[in-house]
This record gives sequence, structure tokens and C-alpha cells, in this order.
Amino acid sequence: MRFRLLKKNFIVFLVVLVVFIMLFYSIRRTRDEANVDVTEKDSTQTAVMGKFEFGTIQNMRKSIYDSNYRQIIQNGDKFPLEPEAVVVVQVHNRPAYLKMLIQSLEKVDGVQNTLLIFSHDYFSEEISNMVKGITFCRVLQIYFPYSIQLYPNEFPGQDPRDCPRDISKEDAIKKGCLNAEHPDSYGHYREASITQTKHHWWWKLHFVFERVQVLRGYNGYIVFIEEDNYLLPDFHKYLKSMIEVKKTSCGDCDVLALGNHNGLSGFHELSSKTETAGWLSTKHNIGMGISRELYYKLMGCNTAFCTYDDYNWDWTLQNLSGTCVSKPLKVLVARGSRVLHTGDCGLHQKEDCRPEKSQERVDAALKEAQSALFPPILTVTDHGPVEHQPHMKNGGWGDVRDHTLCINYAARL
Repeated sequence: MRFRLLKKNFIVFLVVLVVFIMLFYSIRRTRDEANVDVTEKDSTQTAVMGKFEFGTIQNMRKSIYDSNYRQIIQNGDKFPLEPEAVVVVQVHNRPAYLKMLIQSLEKVDGVQNTLLIFSHDYFSEEISNMVKGITFCRVLQIYFPYSIQLYPNEFPGQDPRDCPRDISKEDAIKKGCLNAEHPDSYGHYREASITQTKHHWWWKLHFVFERVQVLRGYNGYIVFIEEDNYLLPDFHKYLKSMIEVKKTSCGDCDVLALGNHNGLSGFHELSSKTETAGWLSTKHNIGMGISRELYYKLMGCNTAFCTYDDYNWDWTLQNLSGTCVSKPLKVLVARGSRVLHTGDCGLHQKEDCRPEKSQERVDAALKEAQSALFPPILTVTDHGPVEHQPHMKNGGWGDVRDHTLCINYAARL
């Protein structure tokens, strides 16, 4: 009798245990399925968030904020190693020249070890798709959030209440236009399209050194170029060689200039030669290699840069050299340029753009220079004077609104 009772209790226990196990696995399966649904939902939301919306100004503003915050690295899985070089491209709205630049980048030996950063102040699907088509290295796109495209009828765009460019200050005050009290050094009032390039350049410098997450801990040079530049196939190797020359032969050099404005004239003779000089905007503003050390020097001149009445970033930089930056900037220059300028139109020349002719000229020059690429060693052949070079400011930057916005980039990235 007692045995039968124990047997009955044991069977009941087994039934309860089986039910409990089935219930446990049922609950776990439901929870796992729910987690999968949540993950899939999050992935879908992430994909939607990652898409740049071009439809309206408001959509573009939101997309720019999201993209600059999230900083998605294109081709990151394909090229997982830390970059050996970083190249930053300032992009406006010349897709034909940008296409030429991208084609040149693809031919650079060692480009797979480079991080390319495209900094945009004009937003279009054509340009976006062009950059998204890059598969040969890691790519990051950043977006200038104070573009005149985003503010077409208000500052920093052209507010209809702004003073006309050529009105006299007396008439401007009578008219009561917004910036009547602040013409430039030549009595002219601001033109938004003219001021944007300097704004973008200074914002980009801040953002790349301070906010690009993948560059935290990166202490190498960052090379700054523009959409109408063209890189030679040995650009990456030449940059590495130049850095070594800087270490051994020009320890006090502040800047690298991998390009010049002489094209490929005399390239066979000059390919392996470098020189040192004082930095000049007319000679050394193409393919600039900037270190974090120099960046911090320039940040000490934030107010001086942002209030100097010249709409050109490079002439402004030349003014800082030897004034706010007490020691004039010294540059190590490639005599055989590794960065070419292809643009035959731009800020001042709006018409008669012929990128196909530029491509023909580049192709012909490269064919001629091919055998002089990849020199085994570089030498320093000349040492020019390093001194402050004063110049007549160009104006176009007298409005205090431009000064204030520019100064605040350091805090409002």
C-alpha cells in the first residue's frame, strides 16, 4: 500500500516536472522571438535613420545632424585596420571634378590604407551616390551644418533684409537694413556665397580634429584637398617619405605641402626634390598636411582668424603666420607636385567649365611623368626665407555675424 502511494506521488511529480520544463522552454522561445523582432525593428529603424533625406530643407537639416553624430564609416568591415593616412576633401557642387578626383584616388598605390573624409557644403543625391560608390578604402562623409543651401533666406544665407553689396553705409543706415553698421574694409556688405568657403574650411578643421571619433588617438598628418584636385599614383608613398624627411631634415617645419601650382612642369627633374620656405597662400594652399600640433596653434588664433577681414581662408592663414602665430609658419614643399589643380571654374569663374579638357591635360601630363613617379628617396634641395609676408586684405568679411558664427564653431560643432 505504501509502495503504491509513493509510486503515485512519483508519477505526479514527473508530470509536474514535464509541464514545468515545457512551460519554461515555451516562455524562453517567446522571449527570444520577441528579442529578434525588437532587433529587426531596431535594425530597420537604424537603416531608415542612416538614409540622407534630400526632400526638404528641414529633412536635410535633420539628416545632417544625424550623420555628423553617428559618423558611419563606409567600407569599415572591408578595411578594418587603423589608417596610415587621412585625406579630407572639401566638396561644393562640381560633380564632374569630384568624379575625376575619385578616379585619381582609386589609382593611388596604398589607398586601401587611407581614410577619406568628404566634407560637404552642398547636398545632392548625385554627389552622395558618387561618394557611396567608393569601394577601395574607408570613407566618412561629414556635412557643414551652416550651408547657405540650408538657410536660403536667413543668415548665414542671404537674408532679404541684408544690405545690398554696394550701397553706401549712410544709405544703408537710412534704409535700416540688418547689417548697415558692418560693411567690410572697402565699404561693401557681405555676400553669403562669398563667405561660405572660409566658414566651411574653419568648421571642417575643428570637426576633423575634435569630433571625428575614428581619429581619436590618431597623431599623424591629415592632408586637406578640394574637389577639383587630382592625386598622383604615388601620393601615399610620397606622403610617408615626406614625413620621414620632415623628421630628419626639417624638425621645425609646421606644414607639409604635397602640391604646388606649377603642374607637372619639369617633373622628371623635380620628382624627388623638396624645399623649405615660409608658408604663402599663393603657393602652398594645395595638398596641405596639417598635424595636431599645428591645429592647436591655429586654435589659439580662433578669434584672429574669424575677425580678419578677408573672405579667403588661405590669405587669412597667411596673415596669422608671424602675427598671432608668433613664429612664421614653415612649410616643407614637394617641388614635384603630387596634387594637381584641375578646376577651370569655381568661386569667381562660374561659366565655361570644361572638365573633359582638364582630364585630357592631366592624362597627357601623367603619361609624360609616369617614369619619374615613386622616387626611392627624397632630398631637401633649397631653403627659402621664413618670414611674415604682409598683404592687402581682400575684404568681404566685415559682418559681425560671420565673426560670431566662425568663433563659435569650436563650441557648436
